[in-house]
Amino acid sequence: MSQFLKEESIIASGGQAKWYLQEHPVVLNGEAENRRGKKLHVGDELEVNGEHYQFRKD
Repeated sequence: MSQFLKEESIIASGGQAKWYLQEHPVVLNGEAENRRGKKLHVGDELEVNGEHYQFRKD
């Protein structure tokens, strides 16, 4: 999860992930998620700050 947030420029560093996930709601596949180490899978859908994302492996 933290790597995804960095790659999408939502956070600047992995160290910010824990704080960010505590302060901002993140929805993963329709469920609230706040674990920075949560592994994402191809096709997972996320909502962060009202923006929708679909995880895909590049």
